[in-house]
Amino acid sequence: MKRLTLTAAALAGALALAACGGSSYSGSKSTSSTPGTTSAGGTAVAVKQVSGVGKVLVDPSGMALYTPAQEASGKILCTGSCTGVWKPLTASTKTVSASGNAGTLAVVKRPDGTLQVTANGQPLYTFVQDSSGQVTGNGVSDAFGSQHFTWHAVMAGGTAASGSMQGSSGAASGGSGGSGGSGGSGGSGGGGAYGY
Repeated sequence: MKRLTLTAAALAGALALAACGGSSYSGSKSTSSTPGTTSAGGTAVAVKQVSGVGKVLVDPSGMALYTPAQEASGKILCTGSCTGVWKPLTASTKTVSASGNAGTLAVVKRPDGTLQVTANGQPLYTFVQDSSGQVTGNGVSDAFGSQHFTWHAVMAGGTAASGSMQGSSGAASGGSGGSGGSGGSGGSGGGGAYGY
């Protein structure tokens, strides 16, 4: 499993990016005007074959969709700075459509009042380190404030993948993960720190 270490500088960078509304897929129809979200317009969710991974759920821009294990009950825990890295897939209406076997799609109301798309009751997110056709966040473990998350790609049928996937692009960097090392959320073993 990939381990994430967030440094104050990386978190500040993610917040600055979110505050600017920037993303790797800005300007497309799937990016809403609400910072930190990806809006579902038209067909909200599709199933796409990703080489080395299998059939995963994707948003209208072809971005892989993820859900954290900690939100399996449907309760939204990824808020604030978390949404600068993991963009909620939002909808403007309570009706969500899909192409392919996406599982049971619905919406849940986020703490800020927006509607977030769910698959089999699990809230859906995109990952800022991905680009269309990539699955780099499966098995990622991170923390925002005191809330820890373990993220899983959502497969065809709306089920969460287990562990990390072979064939997914490695987004972990070989960086040091920041200065000091005390009081952070660093862990031992495996990958380096994500550069968000």
